[in-house]
Amino acid sequence: MRKQALEKWGHSHHFAIDTAQSEKKVTIVFAITTLTMVLEIVAGTWFGSMALLADGWHMFTHSAAFAVSIFVYWYSRKHRSNRQYSFGVGKVNTLGAFASAVALGTVALMMIIESTGRLFSPQSIRFDEAIGVAIIGLIVNVVSAFLLHDNHHHHGHAHHDHDDEDHSHHHHDHNLKAAYFHVLADTLTSFFAIIALVSGTYFNWLWADALMGIVGAIIIAKWAYNLLTDSSEILLDKAAGESTGNKIVSYAEEDGVSVVTDLHVWKLSSKHLSAIVSVATPLEKTPDDFKDIIRRHVALSHLTIEVNKI
Repeated sequence: MRKQALEKWGHSHHFAIDTAQSEKKVTIVFAITTLTMVLEIVAGTWFGSMALLADGWHMFTHSAAFAVSIFVYWYSRKHRSNRQYSFGVGKVNTLGAFASAVALGTVALMMIIESTGRLFSPQSIRFDEAIGVAIIGLIVNVVSAFLLHDNHHHHGHAHHDHDDEDHSHHHHDHNLKAAYFHVLADTLTSFFAIIALVSGTYFNWLWADALMGIVGAIIIAKWAYNLLTDSSEILLDKAAGESTGNKIVSYAEEDGVSVVTDLHVWKLSSKHLSAIVSVATPLEKTPDDFKDIIRRHVALSHLTIEVNKI
């Protein structure tokens, strides 16, 4: 009896990111990015270039993101069937992202302070050597973006034709998507560093290097803030988009007499939604009836329905 019940009504609680086909590319990009990051930070310190340092630390931001991604793939596989995690391990990715955001915000603050000091007290820079390293960084970012391009655009697919914009994107690997756009941001930062160093070489604009360092730090800070906001919303179980909740209510009440008396919709991870719905109705409808109606229109990884007879 127990086995039959589990086969009919039981379901998996594995709500973590599962993108095994992306893991190899992520690992390759992580390796070349980390090596280039170390090279730029060491060279920026040795040659006295804040723009090069800013580019190196900015490369650290997506290197850290890739490290989190690799950890998530491993952790998700290891704990896929661990019943101690009642809603799966989807939030391990979010927790790592939150920690990275705090660290990146600190790095951005340090870069702004150092660059501002050098803006008013310029220091000598070995431009030729610094330009060479900056060009290497730019090439690495372009290659990384190329490697991740196909995965970003083709990995996910929609499951529900009626899903709104707020919900349909949950079928994509947001961790990989964020890393892809972050690589593009790093490409821009590398470009800024080259502009600053070239300006210093030909026009002796020492202030341009410090200014580009500030610009790079601002880009890091903005990305860190966005990551902090997005991850904290998931960790704190912030309600999902209002349009998703309205859809659930609309379809649950489509018979004209049933009433949704309580509703909770939140993210289990960046790509999975869960909902708990309480419905009062005079009709002979079961929780399964409401589940069938709602799931035809809204993609929910976990749905619990409570039906109260009026």
